Amino acid sequence: MTYCVGMRLNKGLVFMSDTRTNAGVDDISQVRKMRSWHVPGERVITLMSAGNLATTQAVVSLLDERTKAPEERHPSILAAPSMFAVATIVGETLRHIVMRHNDEGQSAADSLFRASLIVGGQIKGAEPRLFLIYPEGNFIEAGEDNPFFQIGETKYGRPIIVRSYDPAMSFEDAVKLLCVSFDSTIRANAGVDLPIDLKVHERDDFTTVRERRFERNDPYFESVADGWSEALGIALAELPDFHF
Repeated sequence: MTYCVGMRLNKGLVFMSDTRTNAGVDDISQVRKMRSWHVPGERVITLMSAGNLATTQAVVSLLDERTKAPEERHPSILAAPSMFAVATIVGETLRHIVMRHNDEGQSAADSLFRASLIVGGQIKGAEPRLFLIYPEGNFIEAGEDNPFFQIGETKYGRPIIVRSYDPAMSFEDAVKLLCVSFDSTIRANAGVDLPIDLKVHERDDFTTVRERRFERNDPYFESVADGWSEALGIALAELPDFHF
């Protein structure tokens, strides 16, 4: 399984993804689900993936190849004039891969090769933007009403984000919030686990790459997880008692 979150803040964008992949209880491995492209001084793009591993790896490989040898039919995301154009290229690439592997002629949404993607970043002179791309290749953009996207095993980590998200929050608070969201998901679903990858895009910063991997037994992640559990216990004890 997978859990990935992309979040839009006033200060920029935050991305976090786990690394567990499994094809059954006896076939569990670790795979990076976050990929970035960076043109210093000009653009930064991050992609996260959930779904069929063959599909998502093929999408990343094709996008990589086209950055090195772009064609008119298959433009490079590093030459796209806007993040909307980047999302369009990524969506078309995903749809192409799904349909190519779809031997039975099913719709892309019903295919065994389905996958979902989150892509975001910024191109110089434009605003940071964040998109959720569906298996069919179409997509939606993050806005005031939907300022973050989740893919994969989303339900366990969503409540804390919904309750605590604030577009004006600092990157440090956003990372803290996402660590709680991931800890809740890991505790509830064995298909999601550390290591966890983090990447931060600060608005209008095209030179600094801010990324971090939280390995198993990471001191910061453990302190947040333990602190949240303790805080929940205290909060529960302070709530009004129920009486029959």
